Order: sequence, then C-alpha cells, then structure tokens
Amino acid sequence: MDRVFIVAEAGANHNRNFDQALALIDSALRAGVDAVKFQTYSSETLYSKNTPDFAGYNNISKLIKDIELPREWQKDLKLYCDDHGIEFMSTPFDEKAVEELYDLGVQRFKIAGFESTDPRFVKCVAATKLPLIITAGIGSNVEMVHSIVGWVREVNSTADITILHGNNAYPTPFEDASLGQIDKLHRALPDIKVGLSDHTPGILIPPLAVAKGATTIEKHFTLSRRLPGPDHPFAIEPPELTQMVGNIRIAEKACKEKKTNFTTSEENMRKAMRAVVAAVPLKRGEILTQENLTTKRPCLEGSIPAIEYYNILGSRAATALETDAILSWGDINE
Repeated sequence: MDRVFIVAEAGANHNRNFDQALALIDSALRAGVDAVKFQTYSSETLYSKNTPDFAGYNNISKLIKDIELPREWQKDLKLYCDDHGIEFMSTPFDEKAVEELYDLGVQRFKIAGFESTDPRFVKCVAATKLPLIITAGIGSNVEMVHSIVGWVREVNSTADITILHGNNAYPTPFEDASLGQIDKLHRALPDIKVGLSDHTPGILIPPLAVAKGATTIEKHFTLSRRLPGPDHPFAIEPPELTQMVGNIRIAEKACKEKKTNFTTSEENMRKAMRAVVAAVPLKRGEILTQENLTTKRPCLEGSIPAIEYYNILGSRAATALETDAILSWGDINE
C-alpha cells in the first residue's frame, strides 16, 4: 500500500481570524498530515440571492458572507505552508477562485461533493490539468461517478483523479458511512484512486477506510468544537487529529501484503512449530511408523518439521534414538 495522503480540512474554521487560520496550520503540522485545506468561495457566486431558507439555516447568503475566507489571505497562507513544509490546498467554488489558486501554484485541486455533479464547473477545474481530488456528489452511485470522471477526461484525458467516497451529512451517522462503497468504486474504476471524505464523529472510520484501500483521507478539524460557526461542532480537535494520523499510519503498515513466509517478528517464534519426535526408543534401522513417531514442539534448525511427518513414514532410523528425541534429516535413511 502506498502512503495515504491525509488532508486536514480547516474549511471555514478560521472564523475570519488570520491568526486562527495560522493556528490551524500549526495544528495540522503537529499532527503530521500531508496537507491543510481551506475553502475559497463568495456568497454572491455560491448561492442565488433567491435562495429560500433550508436545512435549518436562515439567510444562507449572510451565513456564507460571515464565514468566507478573505481572498487576500490566500497568498500568505500558502507562503506560510510552504515555509513550514506542509501542502496548502483550498477548494474553489467559482471560476475566479480556480484562477487565483492556480496562479498561486497549488499542487492539486479539490472539488467538493455538492459541486462535483455540475459538469460545467468540473470541466472548469479539470482544464487546469492539475491532479484532482473529487468527492463523489451527494447521492452519487457508480454511474454518477463514471459521469464525473468522463467530464474530467473530456478536457484532460490523462488526468490524475482521486474519487473520495463520502456522505454529505454533517455529521454523518456511522450507519451511513457505507464504506463498502470504496470496494464498489475500486471494482468499477480500477484505474482511479479512491479515498474517503469523512464526516462521521470521532476518528474510528478513517483507518477502517484505509483498510478498505482508501488512498486519500479528508477530515474536518478545528481548534475547538466550542468555537462559534457551522463547521466546528462536527470537526475533530487537535489531539484527535494527531491520533487519527497515527492510526492511519498503523493501518497502512497493517494492510501491507506479506512478502516472506515468516515476518521479522515471527522469526523468533519459529521454534514453537512442531517437529517429528520419537514416540518410543528407536533402534538403528527400525522402520518409522505412526506407532513409533509423533509430533511435538519445538522445531529446531535442522529438525524434520511436522509437515513432513507422513512423507518420512516407511524410512528407517539411521541411528538409535531415545524417546522424545527430535529427529533431524541425518537421523533417517530414505
């Protein structure tokens, strides 16, 4: 398994406070993530002025205006990330944001789940030719994901694409995490990398997704869930982010394929395997049978392992052996 790419989603949890944005980057650095991601949107281009109240939000345009990232921060945030060795990302939500972030020199783009079902916008981002991380759109099935990939390849046939499975409820109940979808996407799109955008409470689900083959994990984080704002309550706090990264790295190691018969840790335990042992005293030349041979631990270097038991029946003892003697290959004549 390749190293999992971990994105700490700061989103709007800067609360339009530049020092708080820097503190989020510092927290992501300490946790050991690969990238810290903000979001670049404007209320005027994200929602129509005719948007009714929904999902418990009144005056959604004002809410967005109150939490949108000041665009003049982007250059300084990226420079701060560059200086501290962490990748800066920001999800664009309009064409101007795509242009601004591209000009800043971002390494990749993320397309959010509510935007990925918009072919016009997907093609706009794909036209940058940068690697793309795309959350499968809300309600997406495999057919929808095929469509998203198709829109990207219309403008960039060799695009580097990662599709993130995700549930677009904040927070997502555990029973709706649907990690089996990762398997389904791997089967349906074998040439596409698959990851997880996780909105479940806590940090259990991301390592499970890695065990399913997720190559990218995205998780919202905050300095404190007690801070005001819509995205803080379902985000994880700095100690949880650090623990999540550690658990993901453990999952990476645990999910690697076995390359040798005995792992390094097993080598010292090989002696606990069984070997062929004399069940009774054996005379030189005596035929080896099920009556005079048994198997017991340990299996020492040069011993006849228990797996050879039936293969050596009918051979003769090359020397006299006591009861419980551990047979070696030199003790028998074929």
